[in-house]
Amino acid sequence: MFQNFEFLNPQFLWLLVLIPMLAVWYFIIRKKDSATLTIASTKGFEVKPSILSKLKPLLYVLRLLALALLIVALARPRNVEVSKRTKTNKGIDIVMAIDVSASMLARDLKPNRLEALKLVANDFVNQRPNDRIGIVVYAGESFTKTPITSDKRIIRNTISEIKWGELDGGTAIGMGLGSAVNRLKESKAKSKVIILLTDGVNNTGFVDPKTATELAVGLGIKVYTIGLGTNGTASFPYAKDPRTGKLLFRSSPVEIDEDLLRYIATETEGKYFRATDNTKLKAIYNEINKLEKTEIEEFKYYNYQEKYRLLVLIAMLFILIEIVLKHTVFKSFI
Repeated sequence: MFQNFEFLNPQFLWLLVLIPMLAVWYFIIRKKDSATLTIASTKGFEVKPSILSKLKPLLYVLRLLALALLIVALARPRNVEVSKRTKTNKGIDIVMAIDVSASMLARDLKPNRLEALKLVANDFVNQRPNDRIGIVVYAGESFTKTPITSDKRIIRNTISEIKWGELDGGTAIGMGLGSAVNRLKESKAKSKVIILLTDGVNNTGFVDPKTATELAVGLGIKVYTIGLGTNGTASFPYAKDPRTGKLLFRSSPVEIDEDLLRYIATETEGKYFRATDNTKLKAIYNEINKLEKTEIEEFKYYNYQEKYRLLVLIAMLFILIEIVLKHTVFKSFI
């Protein structure tokens, strides 16, 4: 009820402490308020107390109420209605380049690297309501799953549909980065960002990663690189069971070309991260989300509804009632 209620000059409310003081003062001097007659005996004047003598303090009560209302009116009570409008001043276009090679099925992240990434990437998309996002996937080759778009439903659906086996084997980091750069070359956004994730080393493809990096630098594209995988060894798929068709796993060393990923990030003024488990992967995307903030300008419109006028009118009414009663009902009252 009072959520949007405020006082413009609340300091005047301190004057309300005068009200109880004036009430006490009147209680002390009330007997002096009526005229007195000194005689030898009042036996002949003895009558039952008049109702007017009991109601006379009502005049002072009306005066105190009027004073209290005027003090509250000085504090300027009012309702405030606030309407908001936001404007995006600096849009960001983001392309997520995701490694979908067979090694992304390794089980050092739960349930595996690819599924862990998809969950975190979806959360990241949900936190970027004002930006456009595109998806590029790569293994031995690369292609665009979704061009940059502001439709987050399409992006989320695309991420959920990413799976291993769509592309030839290998890890072509240069081609993945090159495809992402190509998606952003026509972008008119104030800021252009690529989030490049891989869990291996560049071992195939006809685009050199350093050449793709130079293209990104020339277009003013910032690249955040993420090396995904635990330190040491992990359980990797190496073949399919000929009878069941299920993947077979064995423990193998984790190999990530961190020097290349650092080079790409440094040259493009981005940052390199290493995600060794689910928690760190989520923390990395949260940090990138904080580093790349879209500037939002918020406009607030205030509509004030002043309430002091009604209080002044009521106070004036109380004073008028007091004056009328004082000069009519209580005029001849001793």
